[in-house]
Amino acid sequence: MAQITASDVNKLRKSTGAGMMDCKKALVEADGDFDKATQIIRERGQAIANKRSDREASEGVVLAKTNDDNTKGAIISLNCETDFVAKNNDFVAVAEKILNKAVENFPADIDALKQIEIDGKTIGDIVVEQSGIIGEKIELSFFDKLEAEYISAYIHSDKKLATLVGFNKAGVDEQVGKDVAMQVAAMNPVAVDENQVPQEVIEKELEIGRHQALAEGKPENLVDKIAEGKLGKFYKENTLVNQAFIKDSKMSIKQYLQQADKELTIKAFKRYSIKQ
Repeated sequence: MAQITASDVNKLRKSTGAGMMDCKKALVEADGDFDKATQIIRERGQAIANKRSDREASEGVVLAKTNDDNTKGAIISLNCETDFVAKNNDFVAVAEKILNKAVENFPADIDALKQIEIDGKTIGDIVVEQSGIIGEKIELSFFDKLEAEYISAYIHSDKKLATLVGFNKAGVDEQVGKDVAMQVAAMNPVAVDENQVPQEVIEKELEIGRHQALAEGKPENLVDKIAEGKLGKFYKENTLVNQAFIKDSKMSIKQYLQQADKELTIKAFKRYSIKQ
């Protein structure tokens, strides 16, 4: 039997991220063969991932980031089973590495992201390995991206919610960008403005408005007009540029932007949360 040294164990730990005891056990099982021990740890991760596939990975972290010139941004969610793991620095560090690759490579979708390599391993394999290291179901559950002349990113303090906001011109004031990204986080708008609200949402809101008007005993000939009025209120409360600014409810986001720069508008936004 090969002699397993502390140096061997530490080397495997640095390579795989697994715990000291798990690394020692793998090296013993592999009779000191480093590559075989690495494979054992990977297989253990896959076995745990398979075993816990029916578990709900409802905790985790949601992170967002832009590239250096703020023209591209990405959001990812790395999920786990418990909040204890979600707050673990090593777990967050893995999520940050994945996010960095997402911003750097700007893949087409989450499947393409999982094929990107970090230190010779695909992100998909790294996620599976984390199940073996941590002993919970670990899942890369969400990826989205945004491209614009300028993008602001925001991560909520609990790392359960993140946003990206794309503006129509470069050089946006950093505070303005942050304020709007926080607005998206806090108020969860359905669209940038009324023109971007999906038609099915508009029809649903009009239907609700008509039902409410009839329930209130309003004349049938006024029902459509009342529903249109309620739709206008919906736009004001649920479209980003028409919402009241959370830092100053006397002005809308559109007015706040014009105050900063009369030509500044919002092109798009992304928001993701794992909060219940």
